[in-house]
Amino acid sequence: MTQLVRHVMTAAPPARGTDMTAADAADVMRTLDVGAVPVVDGDELVGLVTDRDIVLRVVAERADPSAVRLGDIASAAPITVSPDASLADARELMANHRVRRLPVMKEGRLVGIVALGDVAVRGASERATGHALEEISRSGPTEHTNPGPDVGTPERARP
Repeated sequence: MTQLVRHVMTAAPPARGTDMTAADAADVMRTLDVGAVPVVDGDELVGLVTDRDIVLRVVAERADPSAVRLGDIASAAPITVSPDASLADARELMANHRVRRLPVMKEGRLVGIVALGDVAVRGASERATGHALEEISRSGPTEHTNPGPDVGTPERARP
C-alpha cells in the first residue's frame, strides 16, 4: 500500500500571523517541540519560519526577537504538497528544493505539515530518504572541506 502524506503529516500545525514576533514563534517551537511555524495572513499561507530562520535572520543579526515580525523573516512562497501525495513525491520535493519541511495544503488551506523525519520513519526506502537528506544538506560551504589529516586513526592515538 502506498503511504500518503496524510498518513504521516502533523495535522493542524501551529500557524501564526505575520505580525507575531520571532520570540512568539520560538516560544511556540519550544512549547510544542516543533522546528517550524507556518506564517499566515488570514487563511492564506505566506511563509514558513524555522528554528534555523530565527538563528540566521534574528540571533546572528543581533536583532531583538521580540521586535522582529514573522512576516519579515518567513521563507516566502514555501513549496507545498497535497495530503494525497505519496511519501516518495514529498521526499523528492524536499530533495529538489532542499527543504526539510513541507506545508500540506488542500483546496488552498493549510491542513498539515510534513517533515523529512516523518517521511524517514514511515517511508519504505531508507536509501531514498538518505539521498534526500544528502541533497537537502548540500550547500556551498558543505561541498568543500578544509584540508586536514587523512581519514583514519591519527598516529598519536595508536598504541
